[in-house]
Amino acid sequence: MKQKMEKERYRVAKIYLVAGMQEGQSWQRAAASAGLQISQSNAYRLMKAVRERGEAALSDGRHGHPSKLRGAAQAFLEEKCRQAPQTPSSTIQIALRERFDLCVSISQINRVRAALGISNHPKNREKGKKPQKSCLLQFKQSGKKAQGVCCYWLQFTKLAYSRL
Repeated sequence: MKQKMEKERYRVAKIYLVAGMQEGQSWQRAAASAGLQISQSNAYRLMKAVRERGEAALSDGRHGHPSKLRGAAQAFLEEKCRQAPQTPSSTIQIALRERFDLCVSISQINRVRAALGISNHPKNREKGKKPQKSCLLQFKQSGKKAQGVCCYWLQFTKLAYSRL
C-alpha cells in the first residue's frame, strides 16, 4: 500500500518508477529508488496503463466523496426528525429522494441522526439488550392462562402475576 504522500509527490514518484522500469530496472529497485511502497502487480499495472493511456495514467483522478447530507438536505432531515422522532429512517430516505433527488443509505441517515442527537431508538433501552416481550406473549410461551387478569395490570403487580 502506498505511503501517505501529497498527491503531486506521489505522482512524481510514479513517474520515477515507470522511468526506472523502462530503463530495465527490476520493479523492486525502481520502486525503492522512487521511494514507493508498491506491489509487483501494481507496478506492472501502472506500466501497462502508462503505455495505453500515457501521462493521464499517472494521476488517479479521485477527489473523495463529499457528504451528501449538507445544507438544505441536512436541515430537512433534522426538521423531520425533531417534529416526529419516531419516523423510520426508510421513510426519511424516500422523502430525501423525492425532495432533493438524493440516494442516501439508511445507515448514513442513522449516523447523521445519532450525531444530531435525534435517533429514533428508545433512549432508555440499554445497548445490546432486546426489548422485553409483552406480557401476553410471555403467557403464551409459558403455557399459563391469563384467567381474565389484565395484562397491563400484571406488569405492575407481581403478586397477581405469581398467582397465575
